[in-house]
Amino acid sequence: MRTTIIPDADFQDRVKRLQVELARADLDVLVTYSSESEPASSRYLADFWPFFDFAGVIVPREGAPALVTGGPESYEFAKQFSRIKNIHIHPLFVESSAPDWVPPVTYEDFASILKAVCGRLPVRVGVTDWNIFPHPIFADLQRAVAGAEIVPADDVLLRVKCIKSPYEIAAIRQAYWITEQAMIDVLESAAEGQAEWELEARSHATMRRLGAEGTSYPIWVCSGPNTHQSLCRSTNRRIKRDELVQLTFGARHMGYCGNMCRPFVIGRMPERARILMSVALEGVHGALRDIRPGVSAKTVFQNYYGTLAKYGFEQFTLYGPAHGTGSSEVEGLWLGAGSDLIIQPGMQFNIDIWLNDGEYGLRYEDGIVVTEAGIEELTSYRREIIEL
Repeated sequence: MRTTIIPDADFQDRVKRLQVELARADLDVLVTYSSESEPASSRYLADFWPFFDFAGVIVPREGAPALVTGGPESYEFAKQFSRIKNIHIHPLFVESSAPDWVPPVTYEDFASILKAVCGRLPVRVGVTDWNIFPHPIFADLQRAVAGAEIVPADDVLLRVKCIKSPYEIAAIRQAYWITEQAMIDVLESAAEGQAEWELEARSHATMRRLGAEGTSYPIWVCSGPNTHQSLCRSTNRRIKRDELVQLTFGARHMGYCGNMCRPFVIGRMPERARILMSVALEGVHGALRDIRPGVSAKTVFQNYYGTLAKYGFEQFTLYGPAHGTGSSEVEGLWLGAGSDLIIQPGMQFNIDIWLNDGEYGLRYEDGIVVTEAGIEELTSYRREIIEL
């Protein structure tokens, strides 16, 4: 079911809260960038997911925001789906193989758009999606605000995104429910001799049937020697008895990312993998215990690292035991050794335990939302050593 459950008022509140953060950061305007594969900023602020072309949202410190996209197709697309109805067409936001439009299109550059949105030349400009912001678009922005200071501002937007509204949490619950149903379906149907891609295909079908608009990331199934990789692709390799298999699934629903990971075996778990799983599960339960309102990210990480050290597994992991999520599968808020974050109600995390001993790699992942009293678990199915 894809009926919209987040009202316009929730999007308007996001803009208002962002404008408060812009004032605190002494920024006159925020400019974002989104693509089909990285849609989080435009989806969060405007509920617009660009296809083929690209999109940006401009939020002034005071006044109404604007959506920027490219070409007449995306303009009409945005008119229907964007919650921001002030829409501008910029030629650099058009797909790389744009046609010769019939009839001709009237384009605007940032000089024109910013004048219309801000009313005056900004002195300090914040840019989000900094590491993917295209150079030609950035150069046009520089020309438009000649002499102004342009600074990275992903942290400014994250301070708004990290606290979820009740409407967001409702959509998030559904994303995780769909993800968990796909996990249950695949685990109940997995059989020796199936190809990795066949299990992935089944999870896709289940997610779509239950209302997912897509996946949170390119999901995969890997088995045997493929499991040692933290990131992988499903291949033609067929699952064998008594070997490790890793399921890495996430359904996207209403712009929000679910995620759930489980390792399993058909038959008997190899002893070395069983030991790795036992330590990983201890890490999962420790994070479930430690993530609470008012607790520091450093404390959660130190306890997790202490668990690994107890078994001599300190070098078997890549990062801390959890990260923020939402409109992106990873939305900052890493619970790491260098983080100054204090956990607050309304934050959402994936507990993400990845261990690799050089032969076996495995991941347990579950979603949680921080509440006033503690946490709400979004997924929990078979959080154990799974032998089918």
